[in-house]
Amino acid sequence: MVEATWGSDPRFSAGVTYRFARAEGQTFPSHRCLIPASEFHMTVGDKRYRVTLDGGNHFYLAGVWEPAMADWPLCYRVITVAANPEVARYQERHGAIIQRRQVMQWLDAQVPEADLLQTPPARTFIVEEITSGSRRPVQQALAL
Repeated sequence: MVEATWGSDPRFSAGVTYRFARAEGQTFPSHRCLIPASEFHMTVGDKRYRVTLDGGNHFYLAGVWEPAMADWPLCYRVITVAANPEVARYQERHGAIIQRRQVMQWLDAQVPEADLLQTPPARTFIVEEITSGSRRPVQQALAL
């Protein structure tokens, strides 16, 4: 595991640091990486939300890394997919989830991107509003 900066080198994109890359229509034949996570956050207006997997397991976000150059450090971008039903109520996209069982499939590039970078099905996430350090469920996902 290595430490890297989130966001691309702005010298190559008119001064803008890109933190995300869309999965659709792209291939990622090299420089694949994983970002370990137990949750991700969303901000909608003045409200903040925490998103976790139903069941509480940790997961990985699919990413691509770029080497350090000059004064810009090793960096990465998170690959995104269309939001699943729980998240789509708040935003259009979220990071592509790589389950623990898919780690080597992603890193070894032995499985096509389209098979791994998919929108998770309904009831994958639990969304909770973050209110002063407390958790308040917004939508309860039920296992069927």
